[in-house]
Amino acid sequence: MELWHYGALIAAGIVGGAINVMAGGGSVITVPVMVFLGVPGPIANGTNRIAILAQNVTAVGTFMRGGQTNFRLSITLALCALPGALLGAWTGVQLSGAQFNMALALVMLGTLALMYRGSAASHTGGEQPKNMLWGHLLMVLAGFWGGFIQIGVGFILMPILNRVMGLDLVSTNAHKCFIVAVYTLGALAVFSVQSDILWLTGAVLAIGNSLGGYLGATLTLRNGEGLIRRVLALAIIGMVIKLLFFS
Repeated sequence: MELWHYGALIAAGIVGGAINVMAGGGSVITVPVMVFLGVPGPIANGTNRIAILAQNVTAVGTFMRGGQTNFRLSITLALCALPGALLGAWTGVQLSGAQFNMALALVMLGTLALMYRGSAASHTGGEQPKNMLWGHLLMVLAGFWGGFIQIGVGFILMPILNRVMGLDLVSTNAHKCFIVAVYTLGALAVFSVQSDILWLTGAVLAIGNSLGGYLGATLTLRNGEGLIRRVLALAIIGMVIKLLFFS
């Protein structure tokens, strides 16, 4: 990689990490940036997990320092998400580069549609969960998506935690980061065995994602969603054009 590639990866990681923690969809920036820099799609998909793991470990630590320390529920939800993530990661490594680019473009368009249907975290909830059975069952499906492609998994996890289980926004984000950190360990193991991973590229990206994870966890309660949606929408449109017409 050239020197500017490192800067681009760190910058993308900061933005993507912050968006991931605050809402979701940040990987719609980091994965296409790696593809844009010449990394094949399936390899970028696996390499991205290094940064996702670092980002969420950082965010969980930040939430814990902020008083969010009740992760007993996070553990049971994460254990339900893990089998789905392992299956999803195995599915992801079977895709060719062209198939992955097409799937990525479709996912990015779906992410754009989800953003403009309204915030996934707009429901006012509390600290005590409800609908425990449904919440845990849905985690299996969320884990599959997270293991498969990761992009947009926040838009799946946040409605489950916030709307189905009735948790408030801060608790939702804290649980989400813990769940993603756990199942990403499993997904990363699958990708490392079944596919190639660019460890140096992932480590550089992880620096940015960690900084973004800290920033996102710190700013969770601030109302920055409007700006994030506009910036993310432009990134999605640009990268969809790149993937569909210039790959």
